[in-house]
Amino acid sequence: MAFPLRDQFERAKQFLREVKTELKKVTWPSRRDTLAGTAVVLVAVFIIALFLGIVDSGLSSLVRELLKRAAS
Repeated sequence: MAFPLRDQFERAKQFLREVKTELKKVTWPSRRDTLAGTAVVLVAVFIIALFLGIVDSGLSSLVRELLKRAAS
């Protein structure tokens, strides 16, 4: 079912008007809340990266040692 180009344009305009109306209802976080949330995320990412780096290093050493023993 093909819509004429004019109908598609009108539907798109109506959709964008509804989006604008809905966005006016949104309660946006304050700058302080946004910065606090960003800080929490960055700290969590750093801690997880550190943990995974330590685990990766340990497993690499373990595999390296096992391969040395298997080769000898």
